[in-house]
Amino acid sequence: MAYIGIQTQQRRNNLRSTILLILFPVLVLVLSYAVYLFAFAYEIQTAGLSLFNSYFLKNFLTNVAPFVIAGVAIWFLIAYWANTTIINSAVHSKPLGRKENMRVYNLVENLCIQSGMRMPRVNVIQDDSLNAFASGINEKTYTVTLTTGIIQKLNDQELEAVIAHELMHIKNRDVRVLIISIVFVGIFAFISQMALRMLFFSNMSGGRSSGGGNRNGGGQALMWLVVILVATVGYFFTILMKFAISRKREYMADAGAAEMTRNPHALANALRKISGNPNVDAITREDVAQLFIEHPIAKKKSFMSNLFATHPPIEKRIAILEGF
Repeated sequence: MAYIGIQTQQRRNNLRSTILLILFPVLVLVLSYAVYLFAFAYEIQTAGLSLFNSYFLKNFLTNVAPFVIAGVAIWFLIAYWANTTIINSAVHSKPLGRKENMRVYNLVENLCIQSGMRMPRVNVIQDDSLNAFASGINEKTYTVTLTTGIIQKLNDQELEAVIAHELMHIKNRDVRVLIISIVFVGIFAFISQMALRMLFFSNMSGGRSSGGGNRNGGGQALMWLVVILVATVGYFFTILMKFAISRKREYMADAGAAEMTRNPHALANALRKISGNPNVDAITREDVAQLFIEHPIAKKKSFMSNLFATHPPIEKRIAILEGF
C-alpha cells in the first residue's frame, strides 16, 4: 500500500466532507422535485410542456425549494449540535468516569500528551464483545468508545494500541466523514419510515370511509412514490458513502497507532483477539457499524459483502502489522 501522509489524509477527508455536505441538499431537492412533479402530473399533462417550463418549475423554485433548503439547514444544525447524542443513542454507550477506570484514562491521557492532542471524551458500551470506535466532528465532541469486553480482556499494551488506533481516526478526520454519512443516511431512513406510517394510517382511514376513493387513491400513490424514491435515493447514498469512505482509513489508523505506540505487534495481538468476538449486540445499523475498529454485526461473507465491505480483512491488517 502506497504511503499517504497524515496531512494528505486530512485534506482528502475534508474534501469528502465538503462534497457530502453539498451533495446531500442537491439529492433532497431532486427528490422533492420528483414528488412535486408526481403531485401535479395531471395538471402538467393538461397544461403542456411549455406551461410547465414557465410556471411549474418557477413555482417549485420559489415556493417549495426554499422550504426544502431551510429544512436541510435546520437538520444540519441539529446534527451538528446533537451528533454525539445520536451516536450514543444508537450504540447505547455511557460516559466512563475517570474514577470508574483510571487505567483507561491514564492510557488515553498519556497518548494524547505524547501526540499533542486534546483529550477526547471516553465512553463505554456494556457488552462482553471486543470492539471500539471514535466519533465526533470537532474537539468538543470527539469521543473514544470502548466495550467493557475490550477493557477487561486486553492487556495494557494491547488496549493502548487500540486507543491509539481510534485517536488516529480523530487525527486523520476520518470520524468527521463517518458522522456526516451516518446522519445523512439516517435522514433518508427517517423519511422512509414516516412515509410508510402515513401510508399505513391513510389505508386505515381509507378503509373506514367510503367516499373520496379517487382522491385517496391518488394520495396513496403519491405516498408510495415518496417511499420508493426515498428508499432508492437512500440506498444510492449508502452505496456512495461506502465508496467515499475508503477502507484504507483502517490501514492508515493501524500504521499511525503502530508509530504512536512504537509497538505494532501489540495492535496485531489486539486485532487477533478482537476478531474472535467483535459482534456488539446493541448494534443493528450498518451505517453505525462502519465506525468500529472491526465490523460489529455478524453476517455471512460473500463476494458482494466483501465488495461493499467498510472494513478490510482483519487477517490482512494483522499480517501488515506483523511485517513492520
